Amino acid sequence: MKKFLTPLIILAVIVFSSGIVLSQQNGEDAKFQKALDDYLDALWKFYPTSATIAGYHNYDGKLEDLSSKNLEKRQDELDKFNQELITKVDKTILSEDFQIDHEMVIDGLDLELMRHERIIPWEYNPLFYNDIFNNCIRSLINDGSIAEETKAKNISDRLKALPKLLKQARENLKTPAQIFTETAINQFPSILSFYKNDLAQWVAQAPASQKKNLDKYFAKAVPELEAYESFLKGELLARSTGTFMLGEAHPRLMRNTLQNTIPIQDLVARAQADYTNIRREMFLCCIHLYKIMDPKINLDNPPKITEEQLRNVVIKHVLDKIKNEHASKEEFLGNINNLVIEIKNFITEKDFCSLPAEDLTIEAMPVEYQGKKWFRLAVPGFYETNSTYAFQIAPFNHTSPEEQITSILEEYNNFLIPFWVIRNIYPGTFVPTVFTRKNPSLIKKIYANKPLIKGWPLYFEEMFVKAGFRNYATRVRLCQLKYQLRAVQNFILEYNIHETGMTKEKAISYMTLAGFQTKAEAERKFLEIALNPGLAAYAYIGFQELQDIEKEYRQKKGTSFNRKEFLDELLKYGAIPIRSLKKKILQ
Repeated sequence: MKKFLTPLIILAVIVFSSGIVLSQQNGEDAKFQKALDDYLDALWKFYPTSATIAGYHNYDGKLEDLSSKNLEKRQDELDKFNQELITKVDKTILSEDFQIDHEMVIDGLDLELMRHERIIPWEYNPLFYNDIFNNCIRSLINDGSIAEETKAKNISDRLKALPKLLKQARENLKTPAQIFTETAINQFPSILSFYKNDLAQWVAQAPASQKKNLDKYFAKAVPELEAYESFLKGELLARSTGTFMLGEAHPRLMRNTLQNTIPIQDLVARAQADYTNIRREMFLCCIHLYKIMDPKINLDNPPKITEEQLRNVVIKHVLDKIKNEHASKEEFLGNINNLVIEIKNFITEKDFCSLPAEDLTIEAMPVEYQGKKWFRLAVPGFYETNSTYAFQIAPFNHTSPEEQITSILEEYNNFLIPFWVIRNIYPGTFVPTVFTRKNPSLIKKIYANKPLIKGWPLYFEEMFVKAGFRNYATRVRLCQLKYQLRAVQNFILEYNIHETGMTKEKAISYMTLAGFQTKAEAERKFLEIALNPGLAAYAYIGFQELQDIEKEYRQKKGTSFNRKEFLDELLKYGAIPIRSLKKKILQ
């Protein structure tokens, strides 16, 4: 009898204890969820324009208030949330998914604190205001889920508040970097055009109940915007003597957005080795092509120059010979569409991984979004349930001189452009973004891990070449290596520009001479790195992390390793922190 009772007693204790832990966990989950809801509501209240874009409509009638009083209030609020989430929530008894959310929101909170303590965009970056002026009304007009009457009332309220925000911008902005102000000035005509044309047409047809107020506030808003543009071109540009480099704030930004496992010093060592190895392989690809392409030196008896100089001469010569095979500027967008179809079919044929059912449309980027980047993935808001995705491209604009357009087309010639599509469009960032958006957690959508989203398609590139994409053509492989080299250089440039003060001249020389990029492309990349800190490094870091995860996953699976299974496993959790993804896949 005792032998029978003892296990039952032990089982009862285990069940009872598990019930207590589960009850505590559920209680802690509920407490954490309440803290998250409060944090997100406060976030959207401070950034009502972003809230509308996200599909959170509680503050559609509000506009950002960047008065000193409200900024101080927000700082205190962030400190309170930081304390609450760290000291009042016991992360150790949260459910597994909430533990990941906890890590992600703490990183996100620290990024927001850094904006207030170190970056202070409302004082040092006019592009911060441009984003609001560009989207505060547009986001309401474009939202089909809002009733027209309600939409008109909210637009009226935001227009009413717009002069106050414009005044705050003029008062707050101090000494921004010249590159910020110049970009803001270049963007502003398209912002004004929206108000004078698109909004004017919408107001003319607005519901009668709001027409009087809309006419009144619209009439005041446009002259205020014109006066602000004059302020940008005159007073602000004259005192734009600041720096765009993050300096000591850069490591904090990277720490909170990388969420990685490989130390930065190890990544730097890998990048230096990859730089040498990729250039060596490019040289080997070029040898037989060089010999039949009007060679300037005898490779069998080369002149007395360094090995690096010899590589530069040979690789550049071959790339110069093949760069003229490209689409025209009129054909560029259509060519991209055709490549997406070809690439998608190749993935399906080779059964690389499971692809989402969602469609991706390719379109020209609206003028108002141009300046900071030349392409973007337009996605549904975090709170929205629709699955409309569009990839918008603006490789050149109406003011680009012909020689610059030619330079860009030569950079993205017929041999390199497929890999640009693979990395950026399809599967690109689209596929991991779709899987991330399927996660029910708002935190995992809002603070999606950027190195995973950017690194996943870079990991994919090599698979294409080894699977025979474009029939193993040497010129295709050469340009794929060139594009792979760019990811390495982008990582190196990110740190050298923002932390060690690398000059524009040195950066462009490094890209054009060592990376064989055209000057137009190098100048555009420098601008992107200056305006979008962190972005240039994410692809290489994510790629390295995924390679390490694959290595350990192979060891775990042994002879049963299946690449499709591995890729699907990577995707199914969405873009959670790399350290968390690694645990899930290898557990």
